[in-house]
Amino acid sequence: MLNIVIFGAPGSGKGTQSERIAARYGLLHISTGEVLREHIARRTKLGIIADSYISKGQLIPDDLMIKVLASVLDNEPAAAQSGVIFDGFPRTIPQAKALKIMMEEHNSKVHAVIGLEVDENCLMQRMLLRGQQEGRADDNEETIKQRLAVYHQQTSPLREYYIAEGKYCGIDANGSIDDIFARIARAIDALPNL
Repeated sequence: MLNIVIFGAPGSGKGTQSERIAARYGLLHISTGEVLREHIARRTKLGIIADSYISKGQLIPDDLMIKVLASVLDNEPAAAQSGVIFDGFPRTIPQAKALKIMMEEHNSKVHAVIGLEVDENCLMQRMLLRGQQEGRADDNEETIKQRLAVYHQQTSPLREYYIAEGKYCGIDANGSIDDIFARIARAIDALPNL
């Protein structure tokens, strides 16, 4: 079993690289962003609450995010047997601590955190392009700036948290998708006890 957290600023390529990691290593890909967008599109109770935060570039409250993740894991036990890649979770240190507890309750743990490191100008360009190509309303300049500010304030401290845990693998995520994935695969293949 291999459980990975993919970590990085909005636009760093988490979703793209998660799909490749999931395919190569046979992992269940849990994208909290996709799960939330699905709820928003269906106008579920969770979706309406989530949209009130996401539309302002804010993070979903920790307790709500943890409930979302637990429900996905509980509904996909067979798919998660080989391991999971958590894409978009955790985003705060309390979420990271809650994830650790949840994994311990399932007799497992997070084995590695893949940190996608990209310069901010590149992030902005990637997200504006994604907004144009995919029609994502949350990829406009004002919301992107707010999302990056929230990331720096609330999410980037996770890097130090996971470094202290000995789980952080920083990856240069500038360049082509294939080159970035090759760097990620080398880091995963070098993990002990795989």
